[in-house]
Amino acid sequence: MTKITNKSRVIVAMTSLALIVCYFVPIWRIDLFAPQYPEGLTMKIWLNTLTGDVEIINGLNHYIGMRHIKVEMFPEFSFLIYVVGFYILLGLLVAYFGRLAILFWYLVFTAFGGVFAMFDFYRWGYDYGHNLDETAAIKVPGLSYQPPLLGHKRLLNFDAYSLPDIGGWIVIIAASIMILIWIFEYYRHHKFPVKFSSILMLPILISISSCNVQPEPFKLGTDVCYMCKMGIVDLKFGSQIITKKGKVYKFDDIGCMIRLLKSGTFDSNAIKTMVVADFSHPNTFIPVDQSTFVSGQEIKSPMNFNLAAYTKESDANRNSENSAIKFYNWNVIYQQIE
Repeated sequence: MTKITNKSRVIVAMTSLALIVCYFVPIWRIDLFAPQYPEGLTMKIWLNTLTGDVEIINGLNHYIGMRHIKVEMFPEFSFLIYVVGFYILLGLLVAYFGRLAILFWYLVFTAFGGVFAMFDFYRWGYDYGHNLDETAAIKVPGLSYQPPLLGHKRLLNFDAYSLPDIGGWIVIIAASIMILIWIFEYYRHHKFPVKFSSILMLPILISISSCNVQPEPFKLGTDVCYMCKMGIVDLKFGSQIITKKGKVYKFDDIGCMIRLLKSGTFDSNAIKTMVVADFSHPNTFIPVDQSTFVSGQEIKSPMNFNLAAYTKESDANRNSENSAIKFYNWNVIYQQIE
């Protein structure tokens, strides 16, 4: 009979009890962003209900023939609370008996539950996005509106994001800890040298890296400037705003980004970072406060703001042969553009 250490048993018990939080916080979220909704619309999925801007989303979906979203259309809400209770109980049994075999079956059930949950979500999304009302006011032949299973997807003029919420991250971290404890205990019994502290740090490092949202490379012929609605055709002049929720707003000209910021329609408190494209290395991005900006009529940007950004001042100096070219920092150009 293979036993796990007392330290592992305590961690398993605490991890299992942490799942109780899932009864009081949302598990999943879907965020929708569009020019008319710059702050976004959110639908939050709990173990037994839906909250957020559900009615506004239903009103918009009505025009393209999608069914109204309501709690009654999800039979899963009637038993999900018991599923989470099962995993809490099973985890506590692992901690009580301290047997590696029970922990293994906990992981088997966890894998099965995860695969089933994602398949069920995909099945619902497919039916919801494809089974449309033929009498809808807006019909685009051949176009469906299936929401993303995970991550981002463009739906007409909306950017849709599907991501775990607080409860979902608790489940993911709890499952990761259980997996790492099993790995540690398995190799401990097989005399493989594994440091316990290093194993337990992995979920923390994974969660930190997953929150590190990065700028997205521009896609010529696909990306559109959020402000002026022109297609992005030149990588050297672009800029991006990245929000704390991970939403990326793309602009074909630095001036377009500044005009949006000054328009009063964008919540500056939601911004995580702002970046500009390095003129010398397209699709390489620089934080605005670390950039050297060059301005002059010799620089022809898409919307005629005539601004270019550089990582190094030495790179910018290559354009300084023309006396009409001037150098600025972010605060100066922000104030100059109206």
